[in-house]
Amino acid sequence: MLEAAPDVGAGTSKANTALLHTGFDAKPGTLESRLVRRGYELLSSYAPQSGIPLERTGALLVAWSPEQRAAFPAIIAKAHANGYTPIRQVEVEELYRREPQLGSGAHGALEVPDEGIVCPFTTPLAFATEAVLGGCELRRNTRVTGVERLNPGFRLQTTTGPLSARFLVNAAGLWSDELDRLAGHDEFTITPRRGELIVFDKLSRPLLKHIVLAVPTETTKGVLVSPTVFGNLILGPTAENVERKDDTSSTAHGLAYLRAEGERVLPELVRHEVTAIYVGLRAATEHSDYQLRIHEREGYVCVGGIRSTGLTASLAIAEHVREGLGRAGLRLEPKEPGPRRPVVMPNIGELSPRPYEQGGRIVCFCERVTLQEIEDALYSTIPPVDLDGLRRRTRVLMGRCQGFYCGARVAALLRGGSG
Repeated sequence: MLEAAPDVGAGTSKANTALLHTGFDAKPGTLESRLVRRGYELLSSYAPQSGIPLERTGALLVAWSPEQRAAFPAIIAKAHANGYTPIRQVEVEELYRREPQLGSGAHGALEVPDEGIVCPFTTPLAFATEAVLGGCELRRNTRVTGVERLNPGFRLQTTTGPLSARFLVNAAGLWSDELDRLAGHDEFTITPRRGELIVFDKLSRPLLKHIVLAVPTETTKGVLVSPTVFGNLILGPTAENVERKDDTSSTAHGLAYLRAEGERVLPELVRHEVTAIYVGLRAATEHSDYQLRIHEREGYVCVGGIRSTGLTASLAIAEHVREGLGRAGLRLEPKEPGPRRPVVMPNIGELSPRPYEQGGRIVCFCERVTLQEIEDALYSTIPPVDLDGLRRRTRVLMGRCQGFYCGARVAALLRGGSG
């Protein structure tokens, strides 16, 4: 498994709204619709076994005008076409009874009771850990620069040397179109779509029980306010096409727009302190569906154009790719008979007891991260190589002070010092 970045899950995977999607609003009949629905089932089962924080908070899709409320029947019909029937209409009185902090002027809502939140950090790390423990060799900081067709198979030129492969799976995210062209195809183009999000302090968490969604338009799903598994509230995202695939800069106009939307939807929210701002780039294409293409005769699979629903759909995408490679001649059999013991990841969410509750020296007081958690991460199957990687494994430096108190000590621990 080749990873161009210094760490797995450090790109689009980590910078998204971290929702567990039911797929109620996907375009019916698309591959995305099917894989999100299947992925929801698989991840809902896998997460509790593997220690991935996940909570079904439910969502309320709120109409703020008569025109938006008039869109409800079409949204319900789309949900039913996608096989999701629990969606129901909520009148104004019930809406404000359930979410009393919402701004005034709502015209009702649609309840999607099975929508939820999931940890965007632990999920890809769990997948990669499973692979490495299963015998996969992970090569980080390795970018593919050339693809030569063999008969059969491929010879890859990479930044760390050549590599031969009988089967090739392109899951290069924002660069999947470029790798697809190196492999001899030219079927889509990635246009990075910047999404800015604001993370509010944990004191804001009691303001909201559900994910609050906007009524979608033809171009965007709009701005949401959502709880996180870490005990915060997030606001976003924006949606702006950019030229560079590494442009994760925030903008004054984007943040001003988010704050205005946040004040309209949940007025008390903007009176709370902002803990962090982050920006994700989505792999948008000119197509309205995933660009997941299986070329059986070549032994090549392209997993491209996977947008924000990809976190939910991830296991179903893997299942789909596995079936395609099986038809292409790849034989996959269990290494050992009997049930597989799942990898259990360290808990970094607020949905179950954290290690500090059992004692131990706390290093990061904002997020209550213990020294033992940091040491466990440094000696894990896929250890972090930088502070960002350590943050995603432990929550260290993610809190209100953003590392002002513990940053120097954490950096020393990462370097192997005494702290």
